[in-house]
Order: sequence, then C-alpha cells, then structure tokens
Amino acid sequence: MLPEVHRIHAQNYGVYGARKMHQAMRRAGWNKGRDQIARLMKTAGLHEVRRGRKPVTTRAGAAPDTRPDLVERRFVAQRPHQLWVADITYVRSLGGFCYTAFVTDVFTRKIVGWAVSASLHTVGLPLLALEYALLNTGASRGNRGLIHHSDRGSQYVSLAYSDALITARVSASVGTVEDSYDNALAETVNGLYKAELTHAKRVWESTEAVELATMSWVHWWNTTRLHEALGYATPVEAETAYNLNHDVAPVAL
Repeated sequence: MLPEVHRIHAQNYGVYGARKMHQAMRRAGWNKGRDQIARLMKTAGLHEVRRGRKPVTTRAGAAPDTRPDLVERRFVAQRPHQLWVADITYVRSLGGFCYTAFVTDVFTRKIVGWAVSASLHTVGLPLLALEYALLNTGASRGNRGLIHHSDRGSQYVSLAYSDALITARVSASVGTVEDSYDNALAETVNGLYKAELTHAKRVWESTEAVELATMSWVHWWNTTRLHEALGYATPVEAETAYNLNHDVAPVAL
C-alpha cells in the first residue's frame, strides 16, 4: 500500500494528515483503518502541512467607514451565497511581492472568486476577485440577501469596491483592521493557501507563475480537497447536495 499512500498524498499537494488521508484512501477504494494509514504515513515519512502566521496586507482606509459588522465572528450560513468572506495575502516573487485576493462562500467553503496581481490596487486585485465571484455564481443577477464580509482595509473601503457591492445588491459587513478573529474564515483560507501551495517555494519566479499555480490550487480546493468542516466532502459536493435537497437549479456558467 505504500505506493498508493505516496500517490494519493502527492496528488493532494502533500498536505494531508492521517484523518484526511484515511478519507482519501477510502474514496480510492482502500477500506483501511485510520491507525493503519497513520502507520503507513509514518513509515513513508509523510505528514500533514502546518500553517504559519499570516502577515498583514491591509491597512485602514483614510475615509470614515460606517458599515456595520453583520457577522460578529459567527461564520455560519444556512445555504450557499448567504455569506461570503474576503481577504488578501501576499506571495514573495523575484520581482518583490505579488498579492492574492480570495472570496469564499461560508456554507460550502468554496472559493467563488480569486485574483492575483503584482499590485494591491483595488481595481486590479480585490475588485477583480469580487467581479469573478459575482459572475461565476450568478449572484449579480439576484443574491437573496447575500452578505459580503471583510476587514476595514483600504482596498475594501474604496468607492469602486463599495459601488460594486451596491450595484449587485450585496450587503457589506466589516470587522476591525488587523484582528484575525473578525475575519477568521478568510484568514484560514489564506493560511492554508500559503501552507499548501506558496510555501513550497521560498521565492516564486513571477506573478504569472503564482497565478497559474493558484488557478490549479483553487480548482483542487473546490473539487477535490476534503474539508473536515464539510464532513470530509468537497465544496462542490456540498453545493451539489444542497441544490439537490432544495431543488435549486444550477447556475449556468
């Protein structure tokens, strides 16, 4: 079984610990106990990846921000596209730094929007991720009370970003600046992104290389990665199960 353990671990970016490897092996047809999988991983020298600390990438905007905190650290939802969380992280590259913005659906844990840019400018990064999310999910055509939660960083306070939310009839919610607990789920996504992908290289060749790798990682995250919070299902499986149980027509992409 050792070759299979190596193969499945490698197929999942080499990040799974014993619990997720147990679930992944079962999906691959290996009905073995978790303790046995753990022993095999130890024999193979395999282990789960561990997250490090996330650096600060947003600063408070100069303009007053009166938007409320509609979440208050309760990152729960009863359906897809009820609550989205958004944040930005950075990646070291030969040219200095590049930045990645994510928009994540709380119910399914699906990354519904993302963008990579060499600049933190609103239009080229978080706004692009938001527009991708709105188009990708069909939320721009009617969101049924969607809330978008972020920190009070200048990129999210900007007029362009606020106008995009208003136009899409999305309610803006903000936590405090540099307080990870006020945007905990988005911080978690950023931490896993760095631990599972970007930390594989100390310095990336270019922004384009980060963008291509991020595209593959997001696809894996949404369609293959097992999420403990979803009962070891994938975000796409969680979304499909909800739609089937509630007779929701899938969004045409």
